[in-house]
Amino acid sequence: MNEDNSVLSHERLAELAKNGDLAMFEELVRRFEKPLYNFALYWCGNDTDARDLVQDVFVAAYHGLAQYKPSMPFAPWVFAIARRKCIDNSRRIKPVLEKNLPESATFDTPSSQLEDRDEAEHLWGLARRNLSASQFQTLWLRYAENMSVRDIARVMRRPQTYIKVQLFRARRILARCLKAPGMKPNGVGIRMPARPDTRHMPDGLPGTAPNQTM
Repeated sequence: MNEDNSVLSHERLAELAKNGDLAMFEELVRRFEKPLYNFALYWCGNDTDARDLVQDVFVAAYHGLAQYKPSMPFAPWVFAIARRKCIDNSRRIKPVLEKNLPESATFDTPSSQLEDRDEAEHLWGLARRNLSASQFQTLWLRYAENMSVRDIARVMRRPQTYIKVQLFRARRILARCLKAPGMKPNGVGIRMPARPDTRHMPDGLPGTAPNQTM
């Protein structure tokens, strides 16, 4: 029986892909290439490296489907792979600061906190420079990817209490930074931008389809 892949859950797509349906995996690539690209981009700060990392993530995910359990949420599973790839990459390449980020790293900004895209980029750049890797990743998954604390714990392979502490510390650090002279917006009641604006991301990450790279 054929199923409309556009209406299937991530988990159902992964289950069908695990059973050999390549079209279902290609749908997962379509859904996740931009969120993973943004995650990798703000981790390494380099467009070329981010695109390569995303390709590596999908290759690893495809080969790892045999171990994937459909009862597990797919998004935390694939972001856990992305996190490991980013960590491996950071051991080889020194992280790049905000000034070297390409224009494709843009954000949708809530009107109650951020007035325009520049301030959103500034806030995430501030987070990248001042937070530990673990704090930044936790903050990103919570606000950019809108993950629950439970799912973030799965990605980070840490207890939920640890994730809550990391989020609290990250928000406190950013609030202090934003209260420093010359910084804006006000750090009181800080709210991070939600999902990244991927409208400017280059379409079609090369080589992500399994039949091209595996």
